[in-house]
Amino acid sequence: MSDKNSSAEQYWRANLRLILGCLIVWALVSYGFAILLRPLLAGISVGGTDLGFWFAQQGSIITFIVLIFFYAWRMNALDKRFDVHED
Repeated sequence: MSDKNSSAEQYWRANLRLILGCLIVWALVSYGFAILLRPLLAGISVGGTDLGFWFAQQGSIITFIVLIFFYAWRMNALDKRFDVHED
């Protein structure tokens, strides 16, 4: 029984690390690049506009979509590793 509890704890620790990593990337892109670092990124041109504006508009949305797929992919791998996957 304790082995099963230990496995469940490891699974949730890995899950929380994955969530924390995704949240850090999300905060860095949406808040850091789009708001805090926008003046520093203003000199870099992407698609006819500065990079800070691009992150605030398109870049953050693209990053969020990539994070969704990345999270699903990693959770499937975690589920298989801890034998809690769906068939």
